[in-house]
Amino acid sequence: MLNKGLRDQESIRIDNVLKTLHSLVFVPESVFDTHQIEEALKGFGLNIENLNAIAQNDLIVLLERLHLDWNQKEQFADFLVAFSKQNPFDFKEKAIAIYNYIQQESKTFSFGIFNKIAAAKNNH
Repeated sequence: MLNKGLRDQESIRIDNVLKTLHSLVFVPESVFDTHQIEEALKGFGLNIENLNAIAQNDLIVLLERLHLDWNQKEQFADFLVAFSKQNPFDFKEKAIAIYNYIQQESKTFSFGIFNKIAAAKNNH
């Protein structure tokens, strides 16, 4: 278990990685800079290839090990959905698995996440 100071530093680091990933995929009509995304994913010990290869449950375990909170997990799933839109890899199933995990394990029902699940399924 991390002490409060380390947990805060780790949370800030995770937030910065997520902000970088989101800034790279939420720009309308842009072609993703795969190199920059690869660099940002390194913050989670991932790259695009092993992100594609990792099983859904293993990805969730990785996110737990990295101490992502519920909101950070949701943001990572949002990134996966956005990145899937203009990418040869389809990460929507992984995003749906993360959303479902959040809904079940956080013990809090979120209509926002429910809607994200429905949207990701409809865009399949």
